[in-house]
Amino acid sequence: MSTRHHPLEEVLGHRFQDPGLLTLALTHRGALGSGRGKSNTIGNERLEFLGDRVLGLVIAEVLLQKFPEENEGALAARLAALVSAVELTRVAEAISLSGHLKIAPTQKLDPAATAVLADACEAMIGALYLDGGLAKAAAFITKHWAPAMDTNAGPPKDPKMALQEWAQGRGLPLPAYKDVEASGPAHAPSFTMSVTVEGYPQAIGKGRTKRLATQAAAATLLAQLIEKKT
Repeated sequence: MSTRHHPLEEVLGHRFQDPGLLTLALTHRGALGSGRGKSNTIGNERLEFLGDRVLGLVIAEVLLQKFPEENEGALAARLAALVSAVELTRVAEAISLSGHLKIAPTQKLDPAATAVLADACEAMIGALYLDGGLAKAAAFITKHWAPAMDTNAGPPKDPKMALQEWAQGRGLPLPAYKDVEASGPAHAPSFTMSVTVEGYPQAIGKGRTKRLATQAAAATLLAQLIEKKT
């Protein structure tokens, strides 16, 4: 009798020896109910923690090869953009990840909750690494992050600075940032920040530090503003 495979395995380019790893990667803690302190309610957080490190390692190595003349600062700017929640969400949407997630019944994958997609994408990379090794994880990352690694483009600006310049260029007050939430276990904290520019809807960003969450929020809002060609 043939074994039924998960639809995402085709996208990942890997057949899981332990299908439970992929199932766990796609399970948000909110789908498991209450009991935050219990081991069976962790959801995909631990795999997310691992996937974040694997993604950073693979992207850093690719950048060293692609941009041999750039200094550490320029490479760091590229790395920050490529491992951001914005980029993770882009990849998640490209592979239709949302259709496979297990989330709380009341939870919605709207623009304000894209962190759920980004986290699941990292968790999936962590599961792929554990089951298939670094080579499998690197193959997936290299393929799906290739469109964002343009050798003809200069290093990206810090999104917070870029948003500030956008506002100042239109005679608007500086962007306003606010703390929204701090959550997660001690080994993998999660911060959520919001940002607004006068006259425009707010954007939300999430990261493992306030600085990263602020940058993610700025990048999200800037992308929305540019898309609207305001």
